[in-house]
Amino acid sequence: MTQHAREEVTGKLEHVIAFQLRHYRTAQGLSSADLASRAGVSKAMISKVETASTSCSLTTLQRLADGLKIPVTALFRGADTDRDATFTKNGEGSLTVRTGTQHGHEYRVLGTLKDRADALEPTLVTLTNASDVFPLFQHPGTEFIYMLSGKMMYGHGQYEYSMEPGDSLLLDGEGPHGPLALLELPIRFLAVSER
Repeated sequence: MTQHAREEVTGKLEHVIAFQLRHYRTAQGLSSADLASRAGVSKAMISKVETASTSCSLTTLQRLADGLKIPVTALFRGADTDRDATFTKNGEGSLTVRTGTQHGHEYRVLGTLKDRADALEPTLVTLTNASDVFPLFQHPGTEFIYMLSGKMMYGHGQYEYSMEPGDSLLLDGEGPHGPLALLELPIRFLAVSER
């Protein structure tokens, strides 16, 4: 049977399972015979699964996973590979206009995932001499702030936090929050929030 004909008999899922089974078996230093003994399946079946020349039952997959001491879902990793990702080079990212922009705040969005209601939005915020402190923000969800440079007093609700490089703050976005005093410029911080 040619490779092309074999691919018509089995689909993408069989190839993913074949790759993962071989990966986990060899990573544990097991021969096909060792795994066959552990899993209670034939060595021939393991060979067929690892070459993607058969579609095996869920029971067989569970036995193989048990023999490898891994969750059965590990054998499916990579089956659903068409996932959204955003890569942003240093110094790049899209500049966006937000309420604070008119007060000299620069917002550079570092990545977005489309069609995800629960997606995070990482934004690099820069405050300079042209920046004003701004009436506090409020939004649904949570926000994480990580200071990269400069110093500022940041407010959340009735609390104030003196923030400098390396400091972080995780907050409930419903509470009024934002920079209260710009102490050492320029200020740069990473803000990660739910969209």
